[in-house]
Amino acid sequence: MDTRSAGSSGRSGRTRRTAASGRPDPAGPSALPRPEPAPPPAASPPLVGLPFERDSYAATAFADVIDRAVHAATAQWTGGVSPAALAEAFMDWALHLAASPGKRLLLAEKAVKKSARLAAYAWRRAAEPGADCARCIEPLVQDRRFEGEAWRQWPFDLLHQGFLLNQQWWHNAMTGVRGVTARHENLVQFVVRQMLDVVSPANFPWSHPEVLARTAGEGGMNLLRGGQHALEDAQRAGSGAPPVGADAFHPGREVACTPGRVVLRNRLIELIQYEPVTPKVHPEPVLVVPAWIMKYYILDLSPHNSLVRHLLQRGFTVFMVSWKNPLPEDRDLGMDDYRRLGVMAALEAVAAIVPGARVHAAGYCLGGTLLAIAAAAMARERDERLATLTLLAAQIDFTEAGELTLFIGESQLAFLEDMMWEQGFLDSTQMAGAFRTLRSNDLVWSRLVRDYLLGERTPMTDLMAWNADATRMPYRMHTEYLRQLFLHNDLAEGRLQVDGRPVAPGAITVPLFALGTEHDHVAPWRSVFKVHRLSSSPVTFVLATGGHNAGVIAPAGEADRPRRGFRMQTHAHESPPPDPDTWPGQARASAGSWWPAWTEWLSAHSTPPALPPRMGAPEQGLPPLMDAPGSYVLQR
Repeated sequence: MDTRSAGSSGRSGRTRRTAASGRPDPAGPSALPRPEPAPPPAASPPLVGLPFERDSYAATAFADVIDRAVHAATAQWTGGVSPAALAEAFMDWALHLAASPGKRLLLAEKAVKKSARLAAYAWRRAAEPGADCARCIEPLVQDRRFEGEAWRQWPFDLLHQGFLLNQQWWHNAMTGVRGVTARHENLVQFVVRQMLDVVSPANFPWSHPEVLARTAGEGGMNLLRGGQHALEDAQRAGSGAPPVGADAFHPGREVACTPGRVVLRNRLIELIQYEPVTPKVHPEPVLVVPAWIMKYYILDLSPHNSLVRHLLQRGFTVFMVSWKNPLPEDRDLGMDDYRRLGVMAALEAVAAIVPGARVHAAGYCLGGTLLAIAAAAMARERDERLATLTLLAAQIDFTEAGELTLFIGESQLAFLEDMMWEQGFLDSTQMAGAFRTLRSNDLVWSRLVRDYLLGERTPMTDLMAWNADATRMPYRMHTEYLRQLFLHNDLAEGRLQVDGRPVAPGAITVPLFALGTEHDHVAPWRSVFKVHRLSSSPVTFVLATGGHNAGVIAPAGEADRPRRGFRMQTHAHESPPPDPDTWPGQARASAGSWWPAWTEWLSAHSTPPALPPRMGAPEQGLPPLMDAPGSYVLQR
């Protein structure tokens, strides 16, 4: 037996024992203790359900399908509005109001004062029945529901005055609550305003003086005609037919009838080249990119109402993009597909037909935003094919994009995406309903009164017929558009990726013409105005009267619109951006249409006229395919 080993073993055992007791080992060669390494920790039993354990693909996909299907079914009842987003906004307001006794006390005081004001007005009206008493509250400038002498007669004056006071009180209640986020405040204010508009005395036959007088005079026949109108409209809506009167404005006959040929067709667009009407034209053609949310012919309505015809008469060669109406199989077309197959494909075709010429590119609404993205990418690549850039009611910065942004949040977008996921696109009726809600008094309730209570059909116009001819939007493209532009503002902040690299509007250096309209509810002019600080170009900005559509369609020399006018000013990019608050007072004001001012601006950036180009370029694979307006515009 090896005694050294035994002794070593014994000492080791004693060392372990004394170390355990905390005393030094007297048997060792040194009186100092020798600490031993800590023993390894005992193995923990496996835990079930932690993130490192992955669920099966089938389980994840099944859960996702269930959630999306539930959201899509719910959207059919809510009109595509997320209940969670509304609940979050109203909860934010309610909790902060509950914690603000001073605000509640102020609201109670306002309620007493408004009641006393209405009572005093009623007393004056009772004391002097025939006197013209000053109203205790005036409607807003844009509120035309209570115009007319009949609304000043008793008891209709009390009805609408009480309604306006109540509406004002609710505005005070929904705003100015400390702690509520600005977005939630605007959302609850918008929703409550829509709810109050439903119960306006102007919407009911027993409280509308004109309806009562018409009913008494016609023995109720107006209500009978109104019921027939309502039934007919419901049948047309259920069958997908256009509204009454829209059949009188058929593309290719009454509207979109400017002569031209389709010279390019791909999966997404048809490109129309219009026939020249002057013996010579400017060598630089005009390429127009309309919004894909609607048919292109808003810019080529009736002959007297056509921007395309106006350009042709001023000696320009005009090309127009006509977007396809997407189907479920187009669900995966994205924004970059619209840029490549739309703007860039059209630009390449124009370059083949008019070789060597730079192009005046013009975009309307979403088409202008897409065109700005394409122009920024071209500037990044030193592509100099653009002569000028025109943005008509088109936004680049979406931080102040109007009331549409109230419904753009993570909750709402997820809900909307699930609705589109089920059908592959955003349906035109769903989209049109959202836009009508923004101007419900003008586009919903006034029509209800005229068509259904007064029994009169609202006369159909070319612009109204176009507005009813909406298109769908693919699932992927609309999702990318809302998230990247509306929600994250990636274009204005230089994060938007094109071909794997970011683009920025500041790279655009070609002369820029931008149009905003005073009463635009889709692209507010102050939002459009931000192009001054985003581009590196000289900017000519025009602020025209009218709204998003009627302000753009402003025929020159139209005698029945004496109040039409615009303000215009050019800003050099070297100087600081102008202030939108002071700009209207500094800009030059002009009466009439802005169309001649734009064509003069285009002419100033063009070379002298020459012979018109040929129609198409067959040897380049661009033969004339068919007459304008083409086939895509006729798709339902």
